[in-house]
Amino acid sequence: MVPCVAVFDIGKTNKKFLLFDQNYQIIKDDEMSFEEITDDDGDSGEDLTALANWLRNIWQALEADTNFDVKAVNFTTYGASLVHLNSYGEPITPLYNYLKPFPEELEKQFYNAYGDKLLVAAQTSSPALGMLNSGLQLYWLKYGKPDVFREIAHTIHLPQYISYLFTGQMVTDYTSLGCHTALWSFEKKMYHDWVKAEGLDQLFPPLRSHDQPFEIKFRDKTIKAGLGLHDSSSALIPYLKQYQEPFLLLSTGTWGITLNPFSEKPLTVSDLKQDCLQYLTYTGKPVKASRKFIGNAHEEQVKLLAAHYQKPADYFKQVAFDESLIQSFGKTEAAQTAKEVLVKDKIATAVKIDLDLALYDTYEKAYHQLVVELVEQQINSILLAAEGDTTKFSILLVDGGFSKNPIFMELLHRTFPHLRLKAGKSAQGTALGACLVMDAF
Repeated sequence: MVPCVAVFDIGKTNKKFLLFDQNYQIIKDDEMSFEEITDDDGDSGEDLTALANWLRNIWQALEADTNFDVKAVNFTTYGASLVHLNSYGEPITPLYNYLKPFPEELEKQFYNAYGDKLLVAAQTSSPALGMLNSGLQLYWLKYGKPDVFREIAHTIHLPQYISYLFTGQMVTDYTSLGCHTALWSFEKKMYHDWVKAEGLDQLFPPLRSHDQPFEIKFRDKTIKAGLGLHDSSSALIPYLKQYQEPFLLLSTGTWGITLNPFSEKPLTVSDLKQDCLQYLTYTGKPVKASRKFIGNAHEEQVKLLAAHYQKPADYFKQVAFDESLIQSFGKTEAAQTAKEVLVKDKIATAVKIDLDLALYDTYEKAYHQLVVELVEQQINSILLAAEGDTTKFSILLVDGGFSKNPIFMELLHRTFPHLRLKAGKSAQGTALGACLVMDAF
């Protein structure tokens, strides 16, 4: 039998089950997606029952498969999602979708009671995002659905609910508390005053450290079972385990998100206005996060380039770096702003691309200019997460799609020559983080 760790990685769209061997290689993986159901307001959301049934079926099949010697199991899921349980430990509400609109009158009531929106946001490291601030979901239930609220005996975050299905134990963990919930005072390192004033802290189970996993029966033995992790924090763990020196991680996909797990300064109102926020690591330390919509902008622009130059949609993958095509790098207004360290108070996540294709006679020239403009705007976001000083760091890690883009990587290297630039190679990094926490081998 192969010794391994099992991980359930629950995304909003895709649900994955993976087995990692002693070398942390994936030796088995399954994927499933479910149709969303409607909640009591008619809004779509996760089918908790279907999810729980899938988890049980996968686990029963694994117990029957003697090819694998499972040493531990852990769980990671998307955030901003709460499960409300009655005194029997059963869910009594649907899993409300964080994309639901938050009622305007309740938002006014909340901030009238607890102060300036930006001040609360700074104290909780959570930009005001309505239902994406999962703490406000409980506030909404208390005042919007009081009969339902009265039945709630326990509220747990989704990662810990998945763990609870396996262990029967209810806990709270730092990674779930720290993902823009508006629940946690980053300064006082406890529930924010508003949470206590509303009595909501009484609904959450005690905080527990990830170095204290639970134990469950598997076949004829006892194995370790994790507490569950918020996915963004879980994805950082492979890098935190690998690198001892300070690093920045630029995670690229639809967004270019810069994560600084060595944050030293509290979040400011100016940070918040630029859509910078903080998470907590699995050990409870703050992670400053700043994002730019670069992946989305790139996707839109390469469609225009493909149509204009009559090339395949993915032709950009064939474009090699050409020194002669980046003469404008560092000379635009965006680049000058970047050198000022922090941009002025404005929402800075949007990416503005101003490409006049008539100026470029080849796809390659236009594409180089596109990447120049993307990088120049990403620089602001990197500096924001780095708290204005990249000299405190040794390494800039880049993972996701742009890590394979030679032009993007070369321009980053030129911008931050004092940093070692490394392409992250963490396949299924979120699940791997959940595996590594277990220290099973």
